[in-house]
Amino acid sequence: MTSAVNLAIGFAILIALYAFLVKEVAHRTVTALFFASIVIITDLILRFTDFSNLIEAINLDTILLLMSMMVIVGVLSETGVFSFMAEKITLKFYRRPFLLLSVLTTITAMISAFIDNVTTVLMIAPIILEVSRKLKIDARPLLLSIVFASNIGGTATLIGDPPNIIIGTAAHLGFMDFIYNLTPAITIVFLGFLVLMRVLYAPWLREYSQTVSTSNLGIEKGEPVDKDLLTKVLIVFGTVIALFFLEDIFNYSPAIPPLMGAGILLLAARKQIHIDEALKKVDWTTLVFFVGMFIVIKGIEDLGVMDFIAKELTLVGSNYILILVLITWVSAVVSAFVDNIPFVMSMIPVIPAIASVIHGNPTPLYWALSLGGCLGGNGTLVGASANVVVSGIAERYGRPINFNYFLKYGMAVMIGTVTIATAYLIIVYGLTI
Repeated sequence: MTSAVNLAIGFAILIALYAFLVKEVAHRTVTALFFASIVIITDLILRFTDFSNLIEAINLDTILLLMSMMVIVGVLSETGVFSFMAEKITLKFYRRPFLLLSVLTTITAMISAFIDNVTTVLMIAPIILEVSRKLKIDARPLLLSIVFASNIGGTATLIGDPPNIIIGTAAHLGFMDFIYNLTPAITIVFLGFLVLMRVLYAPWLREYSQTVSTSNLGIEKGEPVDKDLLTKVLIVFGTVIALFFLEDIFNYSPAIPPLMGAGILLLAARKQIHIDEALKKVDWTTLVFFVGMFIVIKGIEDLGVMDFIAKELTLVGSNYILILVLITWVSAVVSAFVDNIPFVMSMIPVIPAIASVIHGNPTPLYWALSLGGCLGGNGTLVGASANVVVSGIAERYGRPINFNYFLKYGMAVMIGTVTIATAYLIIVYGLTI
């Protein structure tokens, strides 16, 4: 009975959380902290977990990684390089809006395949904002496009997205396994995504064309690039990226490279940028949102919601194609509303159990989990870390992206890309069984 009560409470908290977010009852950070307090109060009454477990659920690796990368990218923005890149891209592609969108999203997807999505959007978002400012257009569609592209591109490799790292480690799948199996799928998905963007953004593309064609466009020359500061940032940034690639070899936390990089950069650039100015570049509101959400998600997980969803998948029978489809879509739908990391972790032991029951190959089921979990993050504003980070950046620049605005485009992108991924899984794996 207690287990059933806990499960019901967990689902109630989850539903109420997203009702608050959809209705925008309060700022999303306020909502996250409020429901974190609800989880803590519930624990005091039911004792379903321990307070220390909730606090330990706050992933300091994620918080420190985000904070450090925000500092590094913030200092990079002070060099003037974003304005320079925006000027070049604008002059090259501004009269062809869909080509401009395609170039920006392709660059984003390729970078995200090898660098975490949050770091990627932290680099690309300032360029988008500069391009939009110069063209006097609404930046939000372009910002959403790079978020979608980052979540898609991050699915292509072992190191592109945290769920893939979890899956690869648990299933003993290496870097090249992901390249051979997921990169072709994501290439097809990305091409489909571009077609979908052409359809979804048709009104914006028309408005863009009218704005650019009827206005006396003047691309003013930006401030000169601070080459000395840029050199320092690029050396530090390049070293951080190189250290990311060495994580598996030396087995250190992913937060260590950017944390060290931020410290070294602030010391090296101390005469050019003051610490107060550097820390102003950190989106503290977004970081606090993550703190609250980590507590809420851990509470929901300990109340049994994740295990319930995962175990229900073992009841579908022995049809391999049906199981592929269900794992893909359940992963996508759940990951659109709940952080995909705890869900993927809860699904890891379920995959071999399902494979054992149906006497099938578990590996394609892991690919289904990866594709569903990562692509599902595009569904809602809180489906992936990159979504929240870009929303925070947009808000700071006076172009807020609320839950409903994101949902309008994100859910369509999620459904379209997951449909393509499902077809790929069926053709490549389901029909060969």
